[in-house]
Amino acid sequence: MSSPVTSYNPAEASHLLSAVDEIKGTKVFSPAGDDLGHIDDVMIEATSGKVVYGVLQFGGFLGIGSDYHPIPFGKLTYDQARHGYTTNLTKEELEGAPRYSDDWRTNREWQQQSYDYFGVAPYWP
Repeated sequence: MSSPVTSYNPAEASHLLSAVDEIKGTKVFSPAGDDLGHIDDVMIEATSGKVVYGVLQFGGFLGIGSDYHPIPFGKLTYDQARHGYTTNLTKEELEGAPRYSDDWRTNREWQQQSYDYFGVAPYWP
């Protein structure tokens, strides 16, 4: 059994990713280069197969007291130099983002509010 990869590095990977093994744990940086946290999970739209959210874990200590925010994947750009994702979001903007509820994956109203907050077009037509 192979050990999980802790961050995604496209220079060392194929063009196909196993989202859980290769993206989970990848750091996310602010515009100023501050470490905002890491990708805890990715959400894929079942019909199209498109990655639509990166769930960012930030704050807390060793996972205790952490916040989780589903970020539209379009707000993340892979930065090879940092071996992580960058976003134009600041820590304060993340802290002000809509909090997710238990039904966020199926709650279209919450999803619309989230996409509006982050200023990107939603993944659904």
